[in-house]
Amino acid sequence: MQVSTSSSSGAKDTKGIAVFPVGQMVLFVLVTVLFFLWGMSNNLTDILVQQFKKSFELSQFGAQLVQTANFFGYFCMAIPAALVMRRWGYKAGMVLGLVLFGGGMVLFWPAAVSGQYLPFLIALFTVGCGASVLETAGNPFMAQFGPAETSERRLNFAQAFNPPGTILGVIIGARFIFSGIELKDSEVAAMKSAGTYAGYLHTELMRVVPTYLGLGTVVLLFALLLSRMKFPSMESEGEGSDQGSFSELLHYPHLWFAVLANFCNVGAQISTWSSLIPYMKQYTPVSERTAALYLTATLIALMVGRFVTVPLMKYISASKILGMYGAANVLLIALAILRPGMIGAYAIVASSFFLSIMFPTIFALGLKGLGANTKLAGSFLVMAIVGGAIFPPILGWIAKHTGSLADGYIVPAFGFLGVSLYGFLADRISPAPGNTSPDAGPIVAARGQGI
Repeated sequence: MQVSTSSSSGAKDTKGIAVFPVGQMVLFVLVTVLFFLWGMSNNLTDILVQQFKKSFELSQFGAQLVQTANFFGYFCMAIPAALVMRRWGYKAGMVLGLVLFGGGMVLFWPAAVSGQYLPFLIALFTVGCGASVLETAGNPFMAQFGPAETSERRLNFAQAFNPPGTILGVIIGARFIFSGIELKDSEVAAMKSAGTYAGYLHTELMRVVPTYLGLGTVVLLFALLLSRMKFPSMESEGEGSDQGSFSELLHYPHLWFAVLANFCNVGAQISTWSSLIPYMKQYTPVSERTAALYLTATLIALMVGRFVTVPLMKYISASKILGMYGAANVLLIALAILRPGMIGAYAIVASSFFLSIMFPTIFALGLKGLGANTKLAGSFLVMAIVGGAIFPPILGWIAKHTGSLADGYIVPAFGFLGVSLYGFLADRISPAPGNTSPDAGPIVAARGQGI
């Protein structure tokens, strides 16, 4: 571990330095669209938790397997994605990710026809695999797609277009997946006696098909578009260049601290969001559709947080902001635990403002100084997203055994504490000396063959 006397992301190093790649704005915009597209899917899973809980009559723990299936895909595909990109480049990774991503969404159709829970989990796992490949490709590409000194600001800017996608996804899900029909126990009993309840549940289940089939079609068409684009090569992708190795990554302690922080961050984020609708159903009188509006509010807070905070990084080190934001979220989640109800719901919504910059900032800090090892290192940072598969079931298990979803929120509280500690300590850990900066990789030349 190397102790640095100055911040690697300090504001004084970024003033007057370009954030966006000169002469490559069309490709920059198209890759930014990827952040929007996978954002549409990410928070639709929060809608699915409630919808599958009703359609399959699941416990909170069983319903949270939606998140486990989706985010376990991140863990499984991150390293294969890095190996694909090491061999064929970022373009191959993005197109492969889009095909898996869109294909998994299309699988919702046969899953719904089967009427079984397992095929949906398989489809969600496939979607997660595709998202894993996209993030393994998209995040390092954006970090490298310009000057090293502005990598955090550039990646935060691209990630700022993820929340609009998630907002649109939740709005579509609440409108087209939630029917607005919430039966009372007496009505359920009457329908069971009349033999119509099973048909009602199947109708509710089939509501997920049009949304996912439509999104899957859009994603597959975008894969075709991106496959026709010419991608620039980075310095680390030049012919004959070192492609990096897994063994070399052991010499970068700042990477492994970032991996641990990202595990805590994503686990806290996903468990916070996916339990918001059930939380409000338990402690407030609101309907599913109204609760979905609060979920939409969390995404608006996330978007505002990114757009407000990125300019601050010109004056305050990104890691210090990360530490302060993590601490703020510990306090807000504690309020949700101690004051369940509308006050707690407001606190959960407000926490999204502060988690806004966590993922891209952790990602960019973890990739600094890795040179040719950037793609492989990025795969481990994406694998850390498996926290989103682990935290929600633990929250659900606590809620099941205590009868209180508020008690379960102790899980994301510990996650945000880990992020806060990383933020305050990150500036003290610098990359090993003698290595080039990964995100410095200047653009070399547009390849005639694309990949």
